[in-house]
Amino acid sequence: MIDGGTVRVLGTMSGTSLDGVDAALIETDGETLFGFGPSAYRAYAPEERAVLAAALGRWPGDPGVAEAAGVVEAAHAEVMARIAGADLAGVHGQTLAHDPGGRGTHQAGDGAVLARALGLPVVWDFRSADVAAGGQGAPLAPFYHFACARRAGLTEPVAFLNLGGVGNLTWVDPGRARPEDEGALLAFDTGPANAPIDDLMRARLGQSCDRDGALAAAGRVDEAVLAWLLEQPYFRAPPPKSLDRNAFAGLSDRVAGLNDADAAATLVAVVAASVAVGLEACPVRPTRLLVTGGGRRNPVLMRMIAERTGLAAEPVEALGLDGDMLEAQAFAYLAVRVARGLPTSCPGTTGVDRPVSGGRISTP
Repeated sequence: MIDGGTVRVLGTMSGTSLDGVDAALIETDGETLFGFGPSAYRAYAPEERAVLAAALGRWPGDPGVAEAAGVVEAAHAEVMARIAGADLAGVHGQTLAHDPGGRGTHQAGDGAVLARALGLPVVWDFRSADVAAGGQGAPLAPFYHFACARRAGLTEPVAFLNLGGVGNLTWVDPGRARPEDEGALLAFDTGPANAPIDDLMRARLGQSCDRDGALAAAGRVDEAVLAWLLEQPYFRAPPPKSLDRNAFAGLSDRVAGLNDADAAATLVAVVAASVAVGLEACPVRPTRLLVTGGGRRNPVLMRMIAERTGLAAEPVEALGLDGDMLEAQAFAYLAVRVARGLPTSCPGTTGVDRPVSGGRISTP
């Protein structure tokens, strides 16, 4: 379907923070990243977010899942239609449940529906093949992080930290030839990120997030909560490993007795401490920590990460990248790799036994 040469490909991402849909165009052959095109964002309305939140943890056929899929498809179709000129699209969908080794993984949103709506070939369901092959199915952005590091001319190992609903870390050795080569990548979820902070703000103050970390800046960290979290078995498990959005459901109970500011400060410290533990698992200490996702806009969180890791937390904009669109761009990049039969995950990123090319392709 896609022959050799550069492809203009549109990617989308709807993350576990449930804020909306990112869409971004890139130019790539599935290996080298040649350039960036336009991007767009479509927020979920409060009533749409409520439908999605009600479907979290549910599987195909469960109550509320069809309604959630309808919200996802409508929002994607709307934002993707704003960007013209794509040859191909990659759609991640909205993760409702993730249970590798158990029931599998579930991303709402049917790529076939979007292919018909947009008149464009769509690659989707990126995670299922990896999970079926024994992998974690996540994270999948690392192959794109490798391409970004190569494009930036980096030669020493670096780490990309995505702070979405869940935190995930990619250690990259850009000196390797290909992302699937042994020793090129190590990737895993670090722990909770924005999700518990955003949930706290919605539940207590009716706000979508702690803008600029203002509430957390006024609070004090409860070290007992931090100690409890880091005692959880997940943090002792070796990577690769991945998490569901609500993997640490008991965290909200632990901060329930704290005032608003102390609860926010403690949840921010939880993220920073999780990242510090994650960095200890890297093959060698990265020379830079490059942060993407909404969490990079929280100066309190960025400061705490720097304090606990000993590395300056740099927004990925330091490499000329767009931290708001990096994951949407990643699924554009992966879509071309799927279309060309190239791997999208490997033992170092998801724990799968061998490199896997995951994803289904639907045509109009």
